[in-house]
Amino acid sequence: MEATGEGWLQLGELGLAFLLSSAIGLEREMKMRSAGLRTCTLIGVAAALITLVSKYGFGDVLQSGRIELDPSRMAAQIVSGIGFIGGGLIFVRQDVARGLTTAATVWLVAAVGMACGAGLPVLAGCVTLVHFFVVYAYTPLISRLQSGYCELAITYAPGGDALREAIEQCASHGFAVLDLVDGWQQGQKSESADCVKLRLKGTRSYKPLLESLKQTEGILSVDVSQPGQRQH
Repeated sequence: MEATGEGWLQLGELGLAFLLSSAIGLEREMKMRSAGLRTCTLIGVAAALITLVSKYGFGDVLQSGRIELDPSRMAAQIVSGIGFIGGGLIFVRQDVARGLTTAATVWLVAAVGMACGAGLPVLAGCVTLVHFFVVYAYTPLISRLQSGYCELAITYAPGGDALREAIEQCASHGFAVLDLVDGWQQGQKSESADCVKLRLKGTRSYKPLLESLKQTEGILSVDVSQPGQRQH
């Protein structure tokens, strides 16, 4: 009976890992992010199972005074394996690191599964709540903090003062130029047109600046993007 009760307890811990990791994966699936429902669920349940194996799987070979077992060694292997998976989710494009939030979510789901497998349901539940708090409370906060930033991709005719006038207009409209990358669109730079990417910071709306730049002599096109439009 004792073994049966222990087995039901282990199944309950696996079930908790299944529910909590599925909840995190469902949130990402609804936002059409990578590492969604299936990925998060499988990672959480697998981490819980490995932790359970580490706790209970070697009781038949243990003998007092002869064999010693460190259950934390298998948990350490989970950390190493998830670090490898998370590293593969991160890539850099145009000097911007992407996939960091996805990798962090995979890391968190594995930790939740390990906590469930280790018999720490309160910690597992609290960390799951922390995930949803960060996702839903921090996202609007970050958007507000970054609302003063925008990026302009300007295509202009080379040989004139179009770029200098564009920078002067940014300043006159209350924007500071934080970064400038010349010829950032590979394949579009030619003898008849050049391009530059400006990262701006300001407290005003960028729309008047956009209209002014489009009317500037020598500027062929202007595209704008904001931090909130990026994928994580």
